[in-house]
Parts: sequence; structure tokens; C-alpha cells
Amino acid sequence: MAAPAALAPLSDRTFRGLWLAWLAANLTMWMNDVAAAWLMTSLTSSPAMVALVSTASTLPVFLLGLPSGALADIVDRRRYFAATQLWVSVNALLLAALALAGLLSAPLLLVLTFVNGMGLAMRWPVFAAIVPQVVPRGQLPAALALNGIAMNLSRVVGPVLAGAVLATSGPAVVFVLNVLLAGAAFALIVRWRSAPRESALPGERFVGAMRAGLVFAAQSPRLRVILLRVFLFFLQSTALMALLPLVARDMHGGGPGAFTVMLSCVGVGAVVAALRFPRWRARFDRDRFVWIGTGVHALLSSVVVALPEFWLALPAMVLIGMAWISVANSLTVAAQVAMPDWVRARGMSIYQMALMGGAACGSLLWGQVATVAGVRGAVWAAAAAGVLALLMTRRLTVEGGADPDYRPAAIGSAAAAPAIEIADDAGPVMVTVEYQIDPARAEEFAEVMQRTRRARLRQGALSWGLFRDVAEPGRYVEYFLDENWLEHRRRQERFTAFDAGLREQRLAFHLGPAPPRVRRYVGDAHVQASEAPPSP
Repeated sequence: MAAPAALAPLSDRTFRGLWLAWLAANLTMWMNDVAAAWLMTSLTSSPAMVALVSTASTLPVFLLGLPSGALADIVDRRRYFAATQLWVSVNALLLAALALAGLLSAPLLLVLTFVNGMGLAMRWPVFAAIVPQVVPRGQLPAALALNGIAMNLSRVVGPVLAGAVLATSGPAVVFVLNVLLAGAAFALIVRWRSAPRESALPGERFVGAMRAGLVFAAQSPRLRVILLRVFLFFLQSTALMALLPLVARDMHGGGPGAFTVMLSCVGVGAVVAALRFPRWRARFDRDRFVWIGTGVHALLSSVVVALPEFWLALPAMVLIGMAWISVANSLTVAAQVAMPDWVRARGMSIYQMALMGGAACGSLLWGQVATVAGVRGAVWAAAAAGVLALLMTRRLTVEGGADPDYRPAAIGSAAAAPAIEIADDAGPVMVTVEYQIDPARAEEFAEVMQRTRRARLRQGALSWGLFRDVAEPGRYVEYFLDENWLEHRRRQERFTAFDAGLREQRLAFHLGPAPPRVRRYVGDAHVQASEAPPSP
């Protein structure tokens, strides 16, 4: 009964095509990572260098996540998505050529892995922003689970295929296959026709778009908790995956085949869990998924290295995959519903930065610990740290009650046309709203206005304040500033159903037949120019 609900988004042709492109793209990622990690074990015997392969593939996401998210929000997403896949394809071609020529060294392999990671850093935010546009809101959890299935099918097929080729033909042929798959993903992306964005305003500036994304994340309490959760989980869970080549090599009956089969088992477990999500989500909330998944992952990771038997490791890796996807999917869904579409790519890039930042820090940290305490000690330390972090943050929730409704909504009378002509770059723009409330309800009003403050700043306001009239009890004046008239109009365009509901809560406190008085002021350029310091 769960499988049809889990697969429902695939009935949409657009999503199906994008999903196939995502599957092909992730096949290249996993095949590249498997071949690079195993090749590194033959180029060097240092555990730290082996772990740095994972760091090199994930660190670019941490460094480039926000710029890539900003670009995905302000340019055509179809073209940007295609450009990122072309980047990965060209890098795969270069890697294959060097491997065939026998010119790869450990440092050069790390550099090309880093360059490939740059492509992944640019590609993931735009795809994450596209998915909610092509599926109904009710199917979003299933669509995101299917994306997880695509990643984990590639985790199954990619390592198996890469392992078979590694055993028979070597890493160079794996890299050649990557070129073909990357090209196929590029062709699928180019075929997609995205819907044009509905906005009469000019696109945002690059630096301003990044600032708006950071401000939104900073002013969203729920998103901050999600970012902390995903960082801590991947800091813990990366230990086993980064050191898995060494775990497989030292295992009884281990070797290249054991390494790829163990990776595949993680993917099998993730796919099985994703197909069961519709039924499980009827019983457990996202916080429960995070708690149980983190604990199971820590326990079974410890078992895998404590009892290095191949036959025992396989079912443990399946369960580890189920735990991993349960946590990752729950946090991804929570992040997607915690932001509106205008900032989605930036928000998901910040989410990706937290995720990959945890993975990169974990790979580096546990690789160094393994150098001192051994692989087993590093995995045990990571498991203990993960459980301890979960206990220390047990009061933080990613569920937070009902999900906010960020569908676009009409702002109403506040958007009335000005009586004078105003240039787009005129500013700053100040908006004031006058409220008259019952003084006995001041504390309740302050709580609603605190939520209003965060909402105004998330929309792009530069500053916000609330003042009481000393001469008239119960009279309050709210003000907030926009950078210029264009940004003021852009903030109005970002008004959502959530903001409309918050406005109704404010209006419930206001006394009198007329609504609160709203005034808009624009900075006088002549006065500001006259007050500027003289030129030297």
C-alpha cells in the first residue's frame, strides 16, 4: 500500500524526466567517488589522504553553496542546471583522459575531486529549488523521498558497476563511463522546459541575493534548528563512510568487492526505507525519525568496526542505510517547507552547506583521529559524539507544529500606488504602521510583534523597530526600512499566506473601526546629498 503513494510523483512527465537526470547525475557521482577512493589507496597508504578524498568532494559545497544558491534564485534555473551538469561532464572527461594516460597522482586526484565537487555544489541547490515547482505540495515529501531513492539507487548500482569495472579494467574505465553518464544527464536536463517566472521586477543583485538568503536563515528559528541538526548528524555519520575503504580492506574477506558491496547495502537500505515512508510518517513525526535514525546509525556503525566480519557487516549496512535516509529525508523535508520559493535555492544551499560542512569536517576530523587511534577508535568516537550531541540538543525540534504556508498572497492596501514618481534606486524607504491596542494586552502584542520582526527581516527589510507613544497609552508605531524603492516593491512581492495570517493576528489587537494607518516614506536625495562630507 505504501509503494504507490511513494511513487506517485513519477506519474508527472516533467518530474519523471528531471528524476532520471538526477539519477544519471548521481550515478556519475558515486562511481567517481568509489573509483577515486579506491585509487587513492593504491597511490598512498595514509589514512588521512584516503579520508581527504571525501573532504575534497564535499568541501566545495560548503565554500560555494551560498553563491550557487543565489545564482539559482536570480537566473533561469533550467539554463543554470544545464551549465552545472556540463561542468561535471567536462571534469569527468579530463579525469578519464589523465587516468588513461597514467598521469594521475594523489595530489592531482584530490584537485580533480575538488573540481568535481564544485560542480556538485552548483548543481544541488538549483535541483532542490526546482522540485517544489513541479510537484503539488502534498506530494513534496514523496518527491523528496524519490530523490533520495535516486541517490541511493545510484549508491547501489554505481558502486557495484564501479567495483566490477575496477576489478576487471581499472579506474580509468570507470571514469570513461562517468563521461557517458554525465553526458546523458546533460541531455535530459536540456530537454526540460521550465515555466517562466512571474515578476515584473528586475532580477536581484548577486551580493544582495546572498545577503537576503543569510538574513532569511538567521531570522527563521525553525531553519536554524534544522541546520544545526543536519550538521551534527553528518559530522557523526561521515566517519564510517569516509573510512569505509579501510574498514573493507581490513575486514575478513575484504577487498574492492567488499567495499562496493557494503556501499551498495547502504543504498538498498535507503531505498527500502524511502518506499516505506508514507506509512511510517503516519505514525512518527520528523523529530522521532531524527532521534531513532541517529541512534541506530551510531550503534550499527560501532558494530561494523567492532566485529569485522563481512557476513555480519552486510545486514548492518542495510540498516545503516535505512537510518541514514530516515534522518536525511526528514531534515530535507523540514527545510523545504520552512521557506518560500523566492529564497528556496539560497535556503537549500545554506542547508547543503551545513550538511556538507558537517561531512567535510567529519572526514577531516575522523581521518586524523584514525591516524592516532586507528579506524575502529575513530568510528567509535564519532558514534559517541553523535549520541552526546543529540542528548545535548534534545529540546530543539525540527517539527515545530504546523508547517508554515508560504504560498504567494496579495499584500492588500499597503501596496497602493504612490502619488509621486519614484525611481527604483531612490531610498532608503521607511514604512510606519500605527496601532492602538488595549494596554492590558501589551505583553501578548509584543509576542506577535516579535514574530512580525522576524517576518519583515526575512522578506528583506534592513531594520525594524517598535515604539510606544509616551503621551497616549496603547498607541504603538512599527517601522521598518528597505534599501530602496525597488527592494521595497520586491519585499511586497514576497508576501505569503503565512504573512497574511500574521497580519490578521496583529489586526486582532487593533482598536477602532479603521485599520492601522500605514505610511511610506522615501529618503530625500537632495537633503542626503547636501549632508555628505566634502570631497578631498
